[in-house]
Amino acid sequence: QVQLVESGGGLVQAGGSLRLSCAASGSIFRANAMGWYRQAPGKQREFVATIISGGDTANYADSVKGRFTISRDDAKSTVYLQMNNLTPDDTAVYYCNAHYYPHDYWGQGTHVTVSS
Repeated sequence: QVQLVESGGGLVQAGGSLRLSCAASGSIFRANAMGWYRQAPGKQREFVATIISGGDTANYADSVKGRFTISRDDAKSTVYLQMNNLTPDDTAVYYCNAHYYPHDYWGQGTHVTVSS
């Protein structure tokens, strides 16, 4: 069982930055992939970014490419999401995901609110 705890959310003005962190209870080195998803009010949860183990290949949703960066620190079992040039459309609850095939684990989410 893997437990994930997100932190770093908050209120920020448009154009600002936030850095989200996801601390895992177990080693993320053995995870197939670590990722971030988000769910805006009244909308379905959507993919934001993922980083594949064993090569650090990262993939991003088109809406965040060039603005968000996912990274990992295996020694700290922590995954980060650096978010720059935020817009009100980025307002959502952000969830960390750990994929240990065939299982997926989720954190409780951290709120990000971007004011215009």
